[in-house]
Amino acid sequence: MFATAQTDNAKAQAVSESVKRALQGESFKDTLSMLMGEKLKVKAPGQRPDAGVPKPAVADKAGLTLAQLLPMLSLALKEEIQSGRLALSMTSRGLTITFTQTALFPSGEDEIAHDFYPTIQKISDAMNKVPNPARAEGHTDAIPIHNPRFRSNWELSASRSIALVELLTKFGVAHERLAIAGYADTAPVDTNDTEEGRRRNRRVDIIILNDAGAKGEPDKQLGQPLAKR
Repeated sequence: MFATAQTDNAKAQAVSESVKRALQGESFKDTLSMLMGEKLKVKAPGQRPDAGVPKPAVADKAGLTLAQLLPMLSLALKEEIQSGRLALSMTSRGLTITFTQTALFPSGEDEIAHDFYPTIQKISDAMNKVPNPARAEGHTDAIPIHNPRFRSNWELSASRSIALVELLTKFGVAHERLAIAGYADTAPVDTNDTEEGRRRNRRVDIIILNDAGAKGEPDKQLGQPLAKR
């Protein structure tokens, strides 16, 4: 029927040759497809025309909620939590990841230990499951520091926050979602009168901010709504 409907003799001859090759065992569908310039699709009875055609993935603009993210992070960071190198908590400002100073930094330094990079990668991957902004907040104990690199605990705490944010961006967190803060010794979680208390105060927090926490940040358009607590 295809050949008799054509006025072009050359094309009719080509179809005739295709039929002959098919009768000799060659796939008629393939030869006719080549002639028509595209592969023919065989549709099963009752099958939709677009069945089997991959559809583009649609991103979930809202992402996960922070409450959903917390157990996922707890599982991914189980080893680090059990070893005491970090802790997770849900606060009034959002989901907080607290790193002990000894886990990330040598005493008085702001260079993150390379053996902690895989942990930062896991955290970065988890952060990318929500659209929320985040802050890295550095804290020190009350013992003043003064060395050739840092003149004060303010500089040390801020520099540690910057180091952590820079590493998060290297592992895929968008830089426009991130901010830093350095609190020095002004927000302790324990007494500074004991070594154990000072050890707890030396820390860096990543806070994945909820709506309430984000209200204290400068206004900016992230392009998608925040995940709720």
